[in-house]
Parts: sequence; C-alpha cells; structure tokens
Amino acid sequence: QVQLVESGGGLVQPGGSLRLSCTASGNIFRINAAGWYRQAPGRQRELVATIFLGGMTKYADSVKGRFAISRDSAYNTVYLQMNSLKPEDTAVYYCNTGPGVSNVNWGQGTQVTVSS
Repeated sequence: QVQLVESGGGLVQPGGSLRLSCTASGNIFRINAAGWYRQAPGRQRELVATIFLGGMTKYADSVKGRFAISRDSAYNTVYLQMNSLKPEDTAVYYCNTGPGVSNVNWGQGTQVTVSS
C-alpha cells in the first residue's frame, strides 16, 4: 500500500528556517498534485502548499512569501522550505495528494515547534 513518510521537523526559534521532506511509495505523485498540510493543537488540518503536475504552486495566505514547495525530478519526494518561521506555524506537518483528489493514508507527520 501507499506509504508517506515525513521528516525534517524540530524546534526552531522565531525567524528560523526548516526544510521538510516527504517521501512517497508508489506512483501517486506522478499522477496527482502533491500538498503539504498542517494541524495545530485544537484546530483542523489545513492545506498550506500545493504543487501541481506542471510545476505550478499555490500557498495559503498565511505562509505566502515564506514557504516554498518543490519536488524532485523523480516525483517521489516533495519538500517544504520554511523560512521566517513564526510561533503560529507550530503544528504537525503532513504531506498527501493535493486538493480535489482523494487522500491516501496519512503518514505520521513531523512536528514543527517555533518558540523562543
């Protein structure tokens, strides 16, 4: 079955940077758009970034200009470069297929904590 493995999270000070990675088994990102989602404590999961098959990207307003989604040439690994991190970015970050497509099983996510 399809597996998604996220990594790269950690504790970072406000203004710092992190680079998250998502590795997918199977062909899902060769067929579908890929997205990064996050879920903060007490809040629902939200979509923060999408990369489409043609390479076009979209971002939530809250992260626009600070985050960048990218993908390797084999379409097996998706990245999220996060700069100028703020405390409100604190969440568990997940990858999956993009919006409008049935999600596959969620991975374990990777915790990002932004704090002084």
